[in-house]
Amino acid sequence: MTEFAGRTAVVTGGGSGMGRELVRQLAAEACNVAMCDVSPTGLSETQRLCEAAGLPQGLRVTTHIADVADRTQVERFRDEVADRHQTDKIHLLFNNAGISGGGSMVTNSRDEWERTFNICWGGVYNCTRAFLPLLQNAEESHIVNTSSINGFWASVGPRIPHTAYSAAKFAVKGFTEALMTDLRINAPHVKCSVVMPGQIGTSIRANTRKIHSGDRELDAIDAAGLAQARERFALLGRDASQLSDDQLRNLVGELERRFRDEALTSAAQAATIILEGVKADRWRILVGADAHKIDEMVRRSPERAYDIAFFEEFARAAGWTERLSLENPELRPPS
Repeated sequence: MTEFAGRTAVVTGGGSGMGRELVRQLAAEACNVAMCDVSPTGLSETQRLCEAAGLPQGLRVTTHIADVADRTQVERFRDEVADRHQTDKIHLLFNNAGISGGGSMVTNSRDEWERTFNICWGGVYNCTRAFLPLLQNAEESHIVNTSSINGFWASVGPRIPHTAYSAAKFAVKGFTEALMTDLRINAPHVKCSVVMPGQIGTSIRANTRKIHSGDRELDAIDAAGLAQARERFALLGRDASQLSDDQLRNLVGELERRFRDEALTSAAQAATIILEGVKADRWRILVGADAHKIDEMVRRSPERAYDIAFFEEFARAAGWTERLSLENPELRPPS
């Protein structure tokens, strides 16, 4: 599929980050888009940005509220897409929605762990299952599943547990690779790709905090979020007990801003790489120089992949300066 004009795409997590940029770039190429998210505010802003850029006459960009972890909501979303786009087929499905959290099987609750896993993995399964008939109805179509470098390297640093997100992203990668054979046998006109981004400038940290707080539009960091931040700093060997709640809120907010605005790869750049990968019919799409670097290093030395020295070597080579700073007890956290 070398061009998207006149096609119909479904994008999950379209209210921010890579999802928003995928929607904007698809619309700019005259592709009809249906996007879902749990944040009405985020969806409205994405639609506003598309309209401000100018939409070709007759192009449809629709917004839908749906939690991809919920099968019933996903099936309702599918039916809304068919109705509002007046179609029985779609050409592109971007399973992009995701959050982090639930890092520890030992210290995090079952609810938090499963919420992360069910969105990051369950959302991919639910949406693929729901939209597959519409994809099959198209003359050609493509499923694009967002995994992560954490889908082949289950680490964000040797002092931070990362089990729920990594387990989910490994599942997404394995599912997509298995799906290639399934589709080749049973629906050869449907292709699939797995996307493995490195550090991308998105609002995933802030969005994760909101989802786990139970308030998807929450801006301020609540008491539970503050307690979790103190625990996280403690794992990194940092004493945040002397910081007031307001000081800690400012610190966490600044770290979230840095992650979004100073990342190695912007969300817009990531979306461009993904769409170019689809046009080139690549099934494996690495996003960012850091993704290519860690892929190379894990393949070369899999037995060392979780050693502290391995992480430090990678972080320096990839330019993960913030993570190196946080991981090094000799250094103060950013403020």
